[in-house]
Amino acid sequence: QVQLVESGGGLVQPGGSLRLSCAASGFPFSLYDMGWYRQAPGRSREWIATIQSNEIKRYPDFLKGRITISRDNAKNTMYLQMDSLKTEDTAVYYCHVFYRRDNWGQGIQVTVSS
Repeated sequence: QVQLVESGGGLVQPGGSLRLSCAASGFPFSLYDMGWYRQAPGRSREWIATIQSNEIKRYPDFLKGRITISRDNAKNTMYLQMDSLKTEDTAVYYCHVFYRRDNWGQGIQVTVSS
């Protein structure tokens, strides 16, 4: 059974940084592409980063330069480093893997506010 558990969210001031973690289990982590999504209040869930099994990373243009996705296969954990945070980054952040089907974490709240 796939489990994805996000951690590291919270309240941060504009301009600050935050690192999210996603602890994964139940599938061969190193073999699978992993992703981060977010959902802001009143908006659809949107893709924000992917790290492939071969470590190739992809981001949408509107976030390039402010976020960095990484993974530690020895720890079955994926990370999302977010810098220069803006109020519009406020959202629930989810990790995702397609292993037999779409699998999502429970989500973690990130609030950017002064």
